[in-house]
Amino acid sequence: MEQQAVEAASYFHGTFWALVPSLVAIVLALITKEAYSSLFVGVLIGGLFISQGNFSGFLDAVFKNGMVKQVSDPWNVGILFFLVMLGTMVALMNKSGGAAAFGNWAKKHIKSKVGAQLVTIVLGILIFVDDYFNCLTVGSVMRPVTDKFKISHEKLAYLIDATAAPICIIAPVSSWAAAVTGFVEGEDGLGLFMKAIPFNFYALLTIVALFALVLLKVDFGPMKKYESVADMISAKTQKVNVENDRGTVLDLVFPIVALIFFCVLSLVYTGGFFASGEAHKGFVDAFGGSDASVGLVLGSFAAFIATVIWYLGRRVLKLRKCLECLPEGFKAMVPAIIILVLAWSLKGVTDTLGAKDFVAGLVSGSATSLMNFMPALIFLVGVGLAFATGTSWGTFGILIPIVVAAFSSIDPNLMIISISACMAGAVCGDHISPISDTTVMASAGAECNHVNHVNTQLPYALYVASISFVSYIIAGTTRSALLSLFVGIILVVGGLLFIKKRKPFMRKRRKVKIS
Repeated sequence: MEQQAVEAASYFHGTFWALVPSLVAIVLALITKEAYSSLFVGVLIGGLFISQGNFSGFLDAVFKNGMVKQVSDPWNVGILFFLVMLGTMVALMNKSGGAAAFGNWAKKHIKSKVGAQLVTIVLGILIFVDDYFNCLTVGSVMRPVTDKFKISHEKLAYLIDATAAPICIIAPVSSWAAAVTGFVEGEDGLGLFMKAIPFNFYALLTIVALFALVLLKVDFGPMKKYESVADMISAKTQKVNVENDRGTVLDLVFPIVALIFFCVLSLVYTGGFFASGEAHKGFVDAFGGSDASVGLVLGSFAAFIATVIWYLGRRVLKLRKCLECLPEGFKAMVPAIIILVLAWSLKGVTDTLGAKDFVAGLVSGSATSLMNFMPALIFLVGVGLAFATGTSWGTFGILIPIVVAAFSSIDPNLMIISISACMAGAVCGDHISPISDTTVMASAGAECNHVNHVNTQLPYALYVASISFVSYIIAGTTRSALLSLFVGIILVVGGLLFIKKRKPFMRKRRKVKIS
């Protein structure tokens, strides 16, 4: 009741000013290349807007209803616990010698820089259950290999980030699918999700762009500078804890498989798959109705126990060494946890200021005109909202109910395309936002400076986003997923070929002028 009164009394509530704290944080992060202070300044500005100069109200907005509330939120606590367990699992895999054994295997089987990047992409696609799990696992497994082939941490972070959310949003068995289906009231949520997959152009074209970038050996924007520097320096030799030589590739594979298995099992458990009587749900329904936060906590903890038993049974590690990985995993995740807490706090103040209401009003007010262009416009709104707030799931919750209400009785086909545009725009905005938790996790997984990751990833993401926008214009006009996707693929690959051929020509011209 107290927070509602603050919202009602604020002159900034439900206006463009509600987005200003996030925009300031983003601009500061890009200018200063420092995430912690930028996010905190955004939170402070949001607190000033909420309190309108009242000192006690300012303190409540920033700390009581901001940081403390976000850290004590059960969902967020579960995510933080999950991160600590993931960090612990990574420490276990390193200490057991499994990561070193995989590195040795990679030296024999991965022969080139292209091969190392392709394996990273394929591994990211295979780990589709959850984007957090994807980011940290792929990063820890592939970092020694990409270091060997002089691939910059910025490039690794992009490969990780581009196979995290974009894969999860087109995988029916994922925590993201569960979230999306929960936002579709009065409709078959999972059925609509399945029908929307072919129209999810940003996710699909991002995967196409990944393979094209690697196979064509194209880099542009700030990424090219970091890749050039990585090429000029000697290969990094990342030492892994190998206090025993008993570790095998299986000691790396088992924890990953255990994480996937137990996370899926725990997600369907929270959704009622193992319940009896009327409470019992089928696998698909249980996954759609799962509690991702609780499920990931249970799954990661079970995987930790199973991994410890596995290592003890194989006499790879002693129990004391296994338990030492708990504080090591926590320490490894501290930077990511700090950024997440600040990002959640910033999201909290923008929610209090009514950023969602402002964007919802814009969308609903224009839903009756330009019908064929609505998917493209919704895509842009989704990108902007997710970018400014740093949350794709929150964007789903805002836009999808509006789209269902606006189009379900008018044009069901356009509703499916527009729902997909909501998801694609949310993933794109989340992908390029410095305050997105997935972006933070990708930076942590690759051990890359967070702002460097944002700067190098931005041109690639915007390139695919612009082509996705064109695809949504075609889809809104033709209602054809196949035609729209085909045009998008041609534009993605053709544009990269043009960039590749244009660069040598420009270098040649410069040499002529200098001589």
